[in-house]
Amino acid sequence: MLALRATGVSRIVALGAHCDDIAIGAGGTLLTLCSASPGIRVDALVLSGGGTEREDEERAALAAFCPNADLEVSVLKLPDGRLPVHWDEAKNALEELRSRTEPDLVLAPRTEDAHQDHRGLATLVPTAFRDHLVLGYEIVKWDGDLGRPVAYQPLTDDIAEDKVRLLQEHYPSQRHRPWYDREAFLGLARIRGIECHAHYAEGFSVTKAVLDLGGIMQNDPATAGRQARASGRCGSPHR
Repeated sequence: MLALRATGVSRIVALGAHCDDIAIGAGGTLLTLCSASPGIRVDALVLSGGGTEREDEERAALAAFCPNADLEVSVLKLPDGRLPVHWDEAKNALEELRSRTEPDLVLAPRTEDAHQDHRGLATLVPTAFRDHLVLGYEIVKWDGDLGRPVAYQPLTDDIAEDKVRLLQEHYPSQRHRPWYDREAFLGLARIRGIECHAHYAEGFSVTKAVLDLGGIMQNDPATAGRQARASGRCGSPHR
């Protein structure tokens, strides 16, 4: 399998509708990137849970999932399950974040996600981050909406285990949920690993990516300028 490497990732935006979405969907990828690049900038925005115990959980969890990163976390107070009627607040929050960062990579929910809050956020992402590499993470749930990823980030055994441990350690408010357990998280990671010839992996959807396999954009001044402004590089952060 050809690995398309997203080189030079120094700034990441991580977006979630709820506290724990980012960690469940892309926690292993964050651990991989942040461990490999100390000082990497991570701007995380979560739309709900602000002012509750869930915000405290999220801040502690993301600090653990982003070791040695320059991390900024914002947790808003939009009500859970009501994103469609709080569209303007969500849109404004994304636009405000976009105004102060130029990320190389955006981690966000998938547009195919069955949860209306996840799906709504995913729909808003390309309206603010128009020229960026956006990886849509998946969250296992009762709705049975898992699809067929097109990009994979392999995880070492240690990182896969660390992800599960940190999820259990930092989100005690979620432990009562019947699906919130080691078997569910490692099981999905094992399946995604099989699909990309690894032991464990996280799977992502990609709405749009530009390939530069022949170095055309690098050698053409006009397209090189656009490429420099549009930080979304081709492929997945594979290995």
